[in-house]
Amino acid sequence: MLRILLIAVFSLVTTMSFASEEVTYSEQEYLDRPLMERYILDELKQLRMEQQDLERRLTIQMTDRELSVADKSLNYANVTVTYFFYIIAGVASLIALVGWQSIKELKHTTKEMADQRLNSIAQDYEKKFNVLERDLKRKTRIISDNNREIEIINEIHNLWLRAQNAQTAEQKIEIYDEILKIRPGDLEALTSKADAAMDMQEYHWAMSLCNRVLEVDDQNAHALYQRACSYARLGAEAQSIDDLERAIEASGSMRELLAEEPDFEMLRGLDRFEALREE
Repeated sequence: MLRILLIAVFSLVTTMSFASEEVTYSEQEYLDRPLMERYILDELKQLRMEQQDLERRLTIQMTDRELSVADKSLNYANVTVTYFFYIIAGVASLIALVGWQSIKELKHTTKEMADQRLNSIAQDYEKKFNVLERDLKRKTRIISDNNREIEIINEIHNLWLRAQNAQTAEQKIEIYDEILKIRPGDLEALTSKADAAMDMQEYHWAMSLCNRVLEVDDQNAHALYQRACSYARLGAEAQSIDDLERAIEASGSMRELLAEEPDFEMLRGLDRFEALREE
């Protein structure tokens, strides 16, 4: 059809070209010209009608295909929804028939596992709290002991201050006894009590107190010095000088007390005693 149309157009153009170039035509040509134009017009009309028919058929085909696709889609959706509800109904029936007991057992099992886990956590925290409680009790006891020790130290310190201000040896001994009641076996209190006993001329008592100290600390310079004084007052010169040598060896500051110590009056002039003073 397109080929015929092209031929017709070409003929029309050719005819018009010849018409413009020739001035005169024959009679037959005048008779043929309307037939040619009529033929071309008929061909164009036929071509337009065929084009319209083609458009109509294409429209019908496209509409049919769209309707077919819509119908298939609707059918697919309907089948899918139907199957979906069938599956839901089947699962619900299965749960209703078989799964109720399983769900109940699962709930019971879950509760037991949760209880066991909670009990385990509670026991762990209880152990930690017990350890923490013991630690707190221990620290509280230590703090209490420290506070008690501080109170004892303050009390003993006050007693020492009282002993320094006491006027007589008897008063000092009473205070030293109070210190020994608070802290039995206090070596410094024992040696100070021995010193007070020397002031009371209780030489054997002083020596006994010094021996108690030396049983615990045989290098206690103060106890050795007090016992040397006791020995000197009792006339045991050799033992007195032996204790002085040990006292000076344990603490060199004891040598400075020899020159002014009245208890060593009977030792003065002895070579060993003078040698200790001069060293």
